[in-house]
Amino acid sequence: MSDWHLPGNPAIAAPRPAALGLFVDRLDQLLSRGAGEPEVLASGSAWLAELIASDDWLPEPWTRPGERYRQYPLHVDPAGRFSVVSFVWGPGQATPIHDHLTWGLIGVLRGAEFSQGFHFAGRHAMVPSGAPVRLERGQVDAVSPNIGDVHQVRNAFDDRVSISIHAYGADIGRVERATYSEDGTPTPFVSGYSQIP
Repeated sequence: MSDWHLPGNPAIAAPRPAALGLFVDRLDQLLSRGAGEPEVLASGSAWLAELIASDDWLPEPWTRPGERYRQYPLHVDPAGRFSVVSFVWGPGQATPIHDHLTWGLIGVLRGAEFSQGFHFAGRHAMVPSGAPVRLERGQVDAVSPNIGDVHQVRNAFDDRVSISIHAYGADIGRVERATYSEDGTPTPFVSGYSQIP
């Protein structure tokens, strides 16, 4: 079991659980041999499902909700090829409509969440892509500019915390992305990472 350090706060370290280490090592090896996105999404989804099948590995500080949803870094590849975060949703919390500009995998560790995809219908209209998808504990979903990259996510519960584990094909806390109004107007943002409270 090795230690991990939070970007921007190297004083905070915690033992890296073996299950997380295995997931990170597998992604690292896959990306090191130049696997394409379809293989990354297929293999990564299976490995993420294994990781979230057990709910005893995530240290408590990385599970704390806040006034807004929190994105805690669990691993950021030194070369920026990928990152893994715990996404903690307080009761009823939701994101704005947003993009990622890279592939992403989302696996629900605790609780449940709704994901509503969106697409442009003309130049000035952002419309839902079908009905919202409810992801239950243990389920995995994927996003990417190639398969659908714009969505809005919310905790499925108004009375409890939900937690999902996300892997992205970039250092997601540093990617210049956008949120969108319902008329499709983009607002640039960089998410950064939440600090352990």
